[in-house]
Parts: sequence; C-alpha cells; structure tokens
Amino acid sequence: MAQGKRQGTDQWTRRGAGVAIGAALLAGCTHGARDPHSLVVGASPTGVPFSYVDPATNRLTGAMVDIAAMLAGALGMVADMRVVPFAALVPSLTTGRIDLIAAAMLRTPAREALVGFSQAVFAYAGALALRGDDGAPCPDLASLRNRRVGAQIGTRFVDQLREAGVSRIATYQGLGDMLRDLAHGRIDAAYGDAPILRHILAVGPRWHLRMPGEFRSPGQEPLCLIARRGSPLLARIDAQLAGPARAAIGPILHRWGLAA
Repeated sequence: MAQGKRQGTDQWTRRGAGVAIGAALLAGCTHGARDPHSLVVGASPTGVPFSYVDPATNRLTGAMVDIAAMLAGALGMVADMRVVPFAALVPSLTTGRIDLIAAAMLRTPAREALVGFSQAVFAYAGALALRGDDGAPCPDLASLRNRRVGAQIGTRFVDQLREAGVSRIATYQGLGDMLRDLAHGRIDAAYGDAPILRHILAVGPRWHLRMPGEFRSPGQEPLCLIARRGSPLLARIDAQLAGPARAAIGPILHRWGLAA
C-alpha cells in the first residue's frame, strides 16, 4: 500500500471534523434565495467510501456523493455539495439548510419520524473491530456486554449495541478516531458500518486491528437518500430509481468497491 495513501487517510481522521464544522457553519449562513436548478446536498466528511473529504483536494467525494450528483443531473439540477458533520445532517435538513442527505445514514423508525427516505440504493450491516492481540470470541453483540465499545454518534449502531445489552458505549464523530482509540487501548472494541471499517483498515494507518470472522451483526439495513418529509423531491428521486437511474448506480458502487 502506498505510503501517501496511508498519510492521506491519517490526515482525514485528524482533520475531518474541523473541516466539516467550518463548512457546515458556512452552509448554515446561506439563507438567500436559491437557484431552482440547484440541489443542496449535505454529506458527512468521514464516511469513506460513501462520503468523505478527500485530503488531496479538500472536496467531498464518495459513492453516495456520486449517486446524489447522478440523480440531480437526471432531474435537470446541479448538486451543490456541502460538508456537514454526521450528527448535524438531520437538523440541517429539517431546518432547510440542505435539501438532501447523501451519506452512510441507515433507515430507522426514529429517523422516519423526522425525515423522508427514498428507495434503497444499497444495504449493508455492522462490523466489529478488535485489537490484533485480542483473541476472545465475539460471535454477536451480546458477547460485548462486559466491554467498552466505540460507535459513531447518531448512528443505528449505537441503538443496536443498547438493544443487545451493551451499556459501556463510547461515541465518536468518526470511525477513524474510534479505531485509533481502539488501537491505543482506550476502548475494547469498535462497532460500525462494515464497508467503512473495512476501507479504513485496508488503506489507513498500520494499526494492529482485526475484524473477527465469527462475528454476525443483527442484519443488513437499507441505505437511502434522505429529504424532508412530504417533499416532492422524494417522489421525483424514486421515479428515477424506478427507471434508468437505477442502472447507473451499479457502476458507481463497483467503482467504490461496494459491489462485484
């Protein structure tokens, strides 16, 4: 693996939160009239490979960013990408600062009470990471009840840990920081989005961590684009997903290593 790629991922884990907060504040100050052909899309900066800030360009990129841009084009619009911290995505949407969320945010009943979801564009499960010298069997979340476990704040994975009886949960803004704390012994395990954990462990710093093969998550959950409840934008997006735009998603997922 190229050293530059590792350094880039390490910079992302250190700088992503600061970049995100600054850009989110900038987006929040934009209250003027909008171009009707512009679709303001919010995406988190630390969700590789779904949405993240590329350290080389300082721009948002990722599979969900590409899918949102593709759908905006199909609707005759231009996607205006805004960096927003994960925990601020739903508030930014409900207050009108953004029109659409394109990030690794899974569909849950609690979120459905606040926002609207498109048809699914992908589905995935949670994954577990342990230190490389930790050989204890971890077949499921219940096996973590006596451990201190990290999870990203505002995600479905915090709910799943609580439902499994895990009480010692440390929350993080991003998975990179969580994995670094795991490597340094500040937590005993890390639980989060399987594709993101896999990507960071493959291209990130050489932490001595492993993903236990025996672990089974509660199951896959749908990943969708998210708009305000009752927004006509959702019906327009779903119409595209039921038509030719659906075929365009496969190559995007393949390009980001999310599909065969």
